[in-house]
Amino acid sequence: MKLINFKWQQLILSLGCLLLIIACQSLYPNNPDAKSLKVATDPTFVPFEIQTASGNLEGFDIDLMNAIAKVAGFAVQFESLPFDGMISTLQAKRVDAAISGITITAERLKTIAFSRPYFKAGLAIAVREDNQNIKDFNSLKGKKIAVQIGSTGADFAKTIPNTKISTFNSGPEFFQDLLNGNVDAVISDAFATLYAIKNGKLKGIRVVADFLTEEYYGIAMPKNSPHLDAINKGIASLLSNGNYKQIYQKWFKVEPPQLPDS
Repeated sequence: MKLINFKWQQLILSLGCLLLIIACQSLYPNNPDAKSLKVATDPTFVPFEIQTASGNLEGFDIDLMNAIAKVAGFAVQFESLPFDGMISTLQAKRVDAAISGITITAERLKTIAFSRPYFKAGLAIAVREDNQNIKDFNSLKGKKIAVQIGSTGADFAKTIPNTKISTFNSGPEFFQDLLNGNVDAVISDAFATLYAIKNGKLKGIRVVADFLTEEYYGIAMPKNSPHLDAINKGIASLLSNGNYKQIYQKWFKVEPPQLPDS
C-alpha cells in the first residue's frame, strides 16, 4: 500500500512540474531578442573599438553595445571584421548587427537598416605638424589624401578635385603613410583622430580647421531585422537613465551632445 502511495506521489509531482513548465512558457514566450546576438566590429577604430594585448575588446562602442544588451535582455557575441566588409556581411545576414562607428547614410539605408543615432560625429583633416600649406577643404585640391576603405571619409575625398586617393584597411596604416610623407593629408573621423593625438598615439600629427561634415553613427542591422526595436528601446533607455552620459564621459571626458530620435 505504501509503495502504491509513493508512486502516486511521484506521478502527481511530475505532473505538477510539467504544468509549471507549460505555465512559464506561456507567461514568458520565446523572444527573438532574448538570445546571443552576433555583432561585428572592427577593433582598429580607437577609442570606439580597441583590442587589448590579451585579446579582449573594449571601447565606447563595446561598452555601449553591452549596456544596450543588458537592458534589452540579450547577450552579445562580438566578431572582429574589417570595416569594408561589414555592409556585405550584414546583407548576407551572417551577423545580427554591426557597431563600429558606422555613419548613417541614405546610400547605406538602401541595403541595410540602422538603429536610431547613438553618436554625433564628423570628418576632420589630419596633417603632419610641420605642414603649413593645408588649412581647410580648399587646400586639399590636387593633394595626395589617405582614407579608410568603405568609410565616409573615402566618399568625401572623391568630391575633392584633382586629388590622388590612397585607401587603407585601418587607421594605423594610413596615419603611418602620412608620417612617412607618402600622402599630404588624411580624412578620417575627428573624434578618433583627436583621441589618438591627445593620448600620444599619433605623435607628429595635428588636426586642421573645423569638422568637414556632421554625421551620426548608428548600429547597423540587416533589413527587416527582428532586433531593431529592442536595440532602439535599449538606446532610449540608456539616454534617459544617464548610463549613456556615463559611458560617453568615460571615453571623451566631456558632456555628450543632444541626439535626434531618428
